[in-house]
Amino acid sequence: MNIKISTLVDEKIWKEIKELSEENSQSLSGMVTEALEEYIRKKALRPDFLKNMEKSIEENKELGRLLAK
Repeated sequence: MNIKISTLVDEKIWKEIKELSEENSQSLSGMVTEALEEYIRKKALRPDFLKNMEKSIEENKELGRLLAK
């Protein structure tokens, strides 16, 4: 179920999202929904998890390089 919302957005950001939606042949509604979903995923990760993940990546840089090959 979809709901209609109304909000204020910085003009520069609005122009950028409109351009992206046109370039990707995606509706503005779809683009905004995708952006909100990504924001929620990003904010839902606990800070401790992110800190530990970054630490693990840093400690295993060489392994990461090998796996990327």
